[in-house]
Formats: sequence, C-alpha cells, structure tokens
Amino acid sequence: MKPAKPFEISKKLIWQAYKHVKAKGGVSGIDGESINDFDRNLKRNLYQIWNRLSSGSYFPPAVKGVLIPKKDGGIRLLGVPTVSDRIAQMVVKMALEPIVEPIFDENSFGYRPGKSAHDAIALTRQRCWKYDWVVEFDIKGLFDNLDHDRLMRALRFHCDCPWILLYVGRWLKAPLQHEDGTIMVREKGTPQGGVISPLLANLFLHYAFDAWIRRELPNLAFCRYADDGVPRAQRRIV
Repeated sequence: MKPAKPFEISKKLIWQAYKHVKAKGGVSGIDGESINDFDRNLKRNLYQIWNRLSSGSYFPPAVKGVLIPKKDGGIRLLGVPTVSDRIAQMVVKMALEPIVEPIFDENSFGYRPGKSAHDAIALTRQRCWKYDWVVEFDIKGLFDNLDHDRLMRALRFHCDCPWILLYVGRWLKAPLQHEDGTIMVREKGTPQGGVISPLLANLFLHYAFDAWIRRELPNLAFCRYADDGVPRAQRRIV
C-alpha cells in the first residue's frame, strides 16, 4: 500500500487550475516553455505538478524579469513565472480566494471576482456629485515592496491550511532572473505578473488601508482599485 501524501490536493483542482491558465495564455518563463509546449506532455506535466504539490516537494523556479514601458514614460518590472508555476499558483489561489474574499471591504474592487474597474469608476463618479473635491492616491511600487512578515501574519490569521502557507512562503522568496541572466534574491515584494500576487496584495492592503480607514475614520467614504484609490472627499457645503 502506497503511503498517503502529506497534503490532500485533488487532481480535479489541478485540472481546473490548468484550464484557467490556458484560457489566459501568457508568455513563457525562464524555461522558455510555452503553453503549447506544455500541452505536448499534458498528462505527465499535470501529474508532476500534483505529485510535487501533494508531497510538499514543490519549489518554484526563478521568475523571469521583464521590463515593460509605462504610460507615464517610466518602466515597470514584471515577474513572469513558468507555465507550470502559474498552474501551481492558480491551485493555491483557487483554494485561498474563498477563504479571504469574504473579509475584503465592499469598496475594494481590484482583482476580485464579480468586481471590475468599471464598478470602481461608477462608484467614484456617483460620489463626485456629492462632494466638492477628492484626494486620489497611487501607491508606488506596491508589488515590489510588500512586507513578507506582515503579509504572512495576515495570511496565517485567516488561513490554517499547511500547504497554502508553505507554498505562499516559497513563492514570496522565489528569486527573480533578469534578462541578462543575473539572479536577484527577494526579501520583500511579490512579482507583478504572478497568479497569486494580486490576491496577496489585496490581503495586505485590506489591513494596511481598508481596515485602518474603517477603524480610524469610520465616516469616510473611499474607493480602492488595487493600488489606486480615492480615500477622501470633502462634503459639499450648501
């Protein structure tokens, strides 16, 4: 009789994660493997992901750093995981999202199921008719500067699933490989481009901003989409 795997992760969950990743497409990671390349040995590749995740032996490869131009003329560093790693991250995202999603504030719209940028814009437009002025913010380098210890503390508060905690911790520490081949060890941040990163960023900002606003300024209206938001509006004086 084969010994049981230390973690119970269903093969159905692996398959569902693969379908999500395939539908989104995306470029290859540091191994150069495309989604079409992955499909050529689909059964073996999916089994390998399941086997390693279930046994606790999955270690994420380095993330490929890709520089892309920003609209304002700057440059943004994206972290592109391999296809296999995107699937593994999607497995954890699909297991973690139902746990943390209910705690998020109704005025948070970024990277959430059933919410969109258009919803955030509609709410902001509606409130603009009620106030004379607003203050807008954009957090610079949010994904690059998330504090790992604080993020894991928030995650452990809501989630006690050992394999989710294990793999999120490993993804946070996974190195980034630049285009010239140099490796950067990460002590903070989560790759902008990773499947799990937006969910982790929302969890961090829930406590760093949303919950703080609710606690310290309970009568203040705000709207946030990821690292952009309108945290304050001055009521019109009639």
